[in-house]
Amino acid sequence: MDAASVLANDVDCYSVARITLGRHATVSQYSYLCSASHDYMQLSMPMICAPITIEDEAWVAADVFVGPGVTVGRGAVVCARSTVIRDVPAWHVVAGSPVRNIRLRPGFERP
Repeated sequence: MDAASVLANDVDCYSVARITLGRHATVSQYSYLCSASHDYMQLSMPMICAPITIEDEAWVAADVFVGPGVTVGRGAVVCARSTVIRDVPAWHVVAGSPVRNIRLRPGFERP
């Protein structure tokens, strides 16, 4: 984690697999970064683990759930109280449960 990156108060990191926070990235209060779950399609429900990456300049707003294997792209914004179970493209603003694309961040072009 870069010195300019922030994990706010009461962020829960269930770090069974690696969780990476990029430069100038922010994860706001009460968010939950969950890098493991269970494969409910198998009777034994084995644990499955996958890394989470919050890339440079991304912002995960308050009370967001980020699931295993998700990458929040560079400069992306995940709005408060959202559920992220798939990758978020760079510079996109997403919201909802599960998230949907809202718009590109103003002033930024697609990389």
